[in-house]
Amino acid sequence: MTYASTTSVPVDRSQGEIRKLLGKYMATAFAFGEQNNQAVVQFEMKNRRIRFNLPLPVAGKEKDKKGCIMSQKHIEQLERSRWRCLLLCIKGKLESVESGITTLEQEFMAHIVLPNGQTVDQVVLPEIENAYSNKKMPLLLGMR
Repeated sequence: MTYASTTSVPVDRSQGEIRKLLGKYMATAFAFGEQNNQAVVQFEMKNRRIRFNLPLPVAGKEKDKKGCIMSQKHIEQLERSRWRCLLLCIKGKLESVESGITTLEQEFMAHIVLPNGQTVDQVVLPEIENAYSNKKMPLLLGMR
């Protein structure tokens, strides 16, 4: 079962809770947006820009466990659930940083936006796959 699979919390309330949480932890900038069936949450903290892309369910394409196309009601439920999951994810990461378990960079590494606009995971994950396929270590980041 997915976390918050039966939540009735509206998406805008989850977004408000994310905004409030980021304010509590001193984010210096914050933005929400949507692009290509994804919600985008971006913020700046400790001179790092951090971006989460949240896949949004698509009406007429999402299927349930039985392989049937989900109803609009189920699509809306799935979207509410995903926003609650994102809130939990961000909160857990910020709490880990605040308590000294990890650093901001360690906790959010995959989501840090690099100067070219890509996130670390967009750059590094293909390199990891290539390293395992070719059994060769990748070059240093940005050293091509």
